[in-house]
Amino acid sequence: MHTYENDLVAWAQEQASLLRARRFDLLDITHLAEEIDDVGKSEQRELANRMAVLLVHLLKWQYQAARRGTSWESTIREQRRALARRLQKTPSLRTCLEDSDWWEDAWLDARTEATRETGIGFDVFPPVCPWTASNILDDRWTPS
Repeated sequence: MHTYENDLVAWAQEQASLLRARRFDLLDITHLAEEIDDVGKSEQRELANRMAVLLVHLLKWQYQAARRGTSWESTIREQRRALARRLQKTPSLRTCLEDSDWWEDAWLDARTEATRETGIGFDVFPPVCPWTASNILDDRWTPS
């Protein structure tokens, strides 16, 4: 038997085989539960990363109006499409959009990256996201 610590991929394949064979008595339940939890966390991280990229570009759109261009439009459009796909494929992720801690993390990441990309001071950007999730995800909306 492969161990979780020594070869994760081989361990995962072995666990899948045991499940298919209904050999529940041989399953590594503790690590299986951890891995299943991690899948959910990974999906949440992916959603947060995409949201942060979108928020960075919305911040740049608002704070650097003179530099608006097709590249930013394209990134905003693509991130919205990717977020919509992710939310459609995994509807339970919508709970993230109602979680203030999740938003706080995504917004902090966006402010930090927007500061790095623009040179605008971190404190110039609002400490809390000023836009609603429905506006952020709306293809027709951009901040003024």
